[in-house]
Amino acid sequence: MATVTISLPDSLKAFVESQMASKGYGNVSEYFRGLIRDAQVRENEARLEALLLEGLASGDAVEATPAFWNDLRKEAAELLATRGKKKSL
Repeated sequence: MATVTISLPDSLKAFVESQMASKGYGNVSEYFRGLIRDAQVRENEARLEALLLEGLASGDAVEATPAFWNDLRKEAAELLATRGKKKSL
C-alpha cells in the first residue's frame, strides 16, 4: 500500500479528528480512504449518467425484442470471429 502525506491547517485537522470520533473511523487513513471511495462512487455514477443521457439523445429508440437480442448476439459473434482471424494473421 502506498503512503501519501498531506499537510492540514489546525482547523481542518480538528475537523478530521471530530469526524473520526463521530463516525467511528479508527484512524486518519481510514477516514481519508472513505472520502476517496465516496468520491470514486460519485465519479462513476456521474459517468454512468452521462453515458445514459448520451444514449438517450443518440437517436430513435429500438425495441429490445427477443429477435433484437438474437441479431445482436449474431453480430457480436461475427465481429469476434473476424477479430480472431485478423490477430492470427
